Amino acid sequence: QLHLVESGGGSVQAGGSLRLSCAASPYFYARYCMGWFRQAPGKEREGVAHIDGANVATYADSVKGRFTISKDEAKDTLYLQMNSLRPEDTAKYYCTTYRSYYCPAGPTRDNNWGQGTQVTVSS
Repeated sequence: QLHLVESGGGSVQAGGSLRLSCAASPYFYARYCMGWFRQAPGKEREGVAHIDGANVATYADSVKGRFTISKDEAKDTLYLQMNSLRPEDTAKYYCTTYRSYYCPAGPTRDNNWGQGTQVTVSS
């Protein structure tokens, strides 16, 4: 069973930066699609960024140019670098892994999920 643990969340002021990490154990499915989602109170979960088995990254329009997804296979870790943070980025952020090389339209029941890390951006 793949176990994912997110870290790096916190409270920052608008314009600040955070880097989220997602450590995988026992090992990383580096050739599979991985991604970050977020969910704010009272809102639906939304996809933020994905990276497929070919290391092609895609982003939600709301974070393009500000967030960068990456992975370090040697460390079995997925990252999300978040710059120019805005109050509307406030949410709990979750990492997930898929069972496919390319990223599908949305998660399936086969996705693994972490417990999430809270990001709070104040104005």
